[in-house]
Amino acid sequence: MTDHDAEDVLQELLRFIGDDPSRPGLRETPRRIIKAWAEMFAGYHTPPPVLTDFDDPHDELVIVRNIAFTSMCEHHVLPFHGSAAVCYIPNGRVIGLSKLARVVEWHARRLQTQERLTREITSMLTNALHPRGIGVVIRAVHLCMVARGVKQAGAEAVTSVVDGELRVEGPARQEFLTLMRGV
Repeated sequence: MTDHDAEDVLQELLRFIGDDPSRPGLRETPRRIIKAWAEMFAGYHTPPPVLTDFDDPHDELVIVRNIAFTSMCEHHVLPFHGSAAVCYIPNGRVIGLSKLARVVEWHARRLQTQERLTREITSMLTNALHPRGIGVVIRAVHLCMVARGVKQAGAEAVTSVVDGELRVEGPARQEFLTLMRGV
């Protein structure tokens, strides 16, 4: 499908909702939607981040919190946004901290569910690092719950995936839970 074909479809959708795509305020809207979607769905068209790892004897928790993201709900094609926290216990290898944010961003830039987003981030990092333990916690507000349906503006969804040493009861899990409180 070409951009022109997509613009035609979007004009039809504007007619479907009851508006006139030829009116001044909407004439460029299909083009703007295509440009916005190219950015919001970049995860379909860009390669995954390169997760170069380095030898490092660090054997305690590594955590990056407050990784802001916006994604699109695959059920309603409405945004959900929030923050992710990524934690891992290295197994002799570490990656640059910014790479954790890049993994979140890359997976968020496609149609998603929050639950799958959490699993995909965990899976990519597990495959790259083979950590002793890993945990990903995501908190998000879903516009499909705010703007339609139940209309719950204050509702926040929290999902997590925890594996390895962080999944079993012990000091690493307790430290993880303490440091993640309020994320």
